[in-house]
Amino acid sequence: MSLSALTLAHWRTLDRDTATRYAKEAARRVDGRFVRLDGTPHPDGTTHRALIERDGEAYALIPGGEVTLGFDPDAWRPLPEQLVSYREESLAGGFGFDEDPRDHLARVMSPRRTVTLPTVLMAVEAGGLVEAPALVPALLAERGLRLPGPDAWEHACGAGATTLFRWGDAAPAATSPYGTGASGPHRRPNAFGLRIAFDVYDTAEMTSDPGSVYGGDGGEAVCGGYGTFLEWLPLATANRNPSMADFLNGPEGEDVYEDFNARPVIDLR
Repeated sequence: MSLSALTLAHWRTLDRDTATRYAKEAARRVDGRFVRLDGTPHPDGTTHRALIERDGEAYALIPGGEVTLGFDPDAWRPLPEQLVSYREESLAGGFGFDEDPRDHLARVMSPRRTVTLPTVLMAVEAGGLVEAPALVPALLAERGLRLPGPDAWEHACGAGATTLFRWGDAAPAATSPYGTGASGPHRRPNAFGLRIAFDVYDTAEMTSDPGSVYGGDGGEAVCGGYGTFLEWLPLATANRNPSMADFLNGPEGEDVYEDFNARPVIDLR
């Protein structure tokens, strides 16, 4: 059974028993324990969610293969409420944002691209940093772990979705992008079973690329009053958040790194 050849497209065609065998093989290779397998419906089959435990921590199986990532602002068709929010809240607030929201998105979102990724295990929950960012890779390596690259993070978050957010193009109505009392698709585990990009305050996650930090903005847009659309935008799958990346890796970040997170990856050999 070749885990290296397991792609997302193939993963979705598998029946439950076959997917379970793949998950058990992945657990065996990392001296872990298979916990359970469930799934979410998808037009191409089922996106299975395999949970594996190793050293007391929960990991999800993330199938790889050739995947499309990033965001194309030129092809974006904003919803009417997004345009209203950007024009009447973000621009009217005098924050110096680009007149065209597509230009703003081009600044903060990663570009559309096609990449090939390996199948890996990724932590279900991101953990807080216990050392400065420069020291994190070595600390993870001591435990046989590593940081995800930007491609791996976006793939794990979006699970093949090409929409602005992993659940679609619109922010859920009558809910909030932050707070334990918030409800909506951002609060539920994603298609792979990860708790990811769920709170703009608490989930800024570093990757192996110092210029790419995902999942939150520390509440900047909310506290700054940037408007509803921009409040939600940090939870967009391809939002690499360059301003937060600069903050984390700059002198200010040396004193507040505990407010940032990392989501460990285990390679399957």
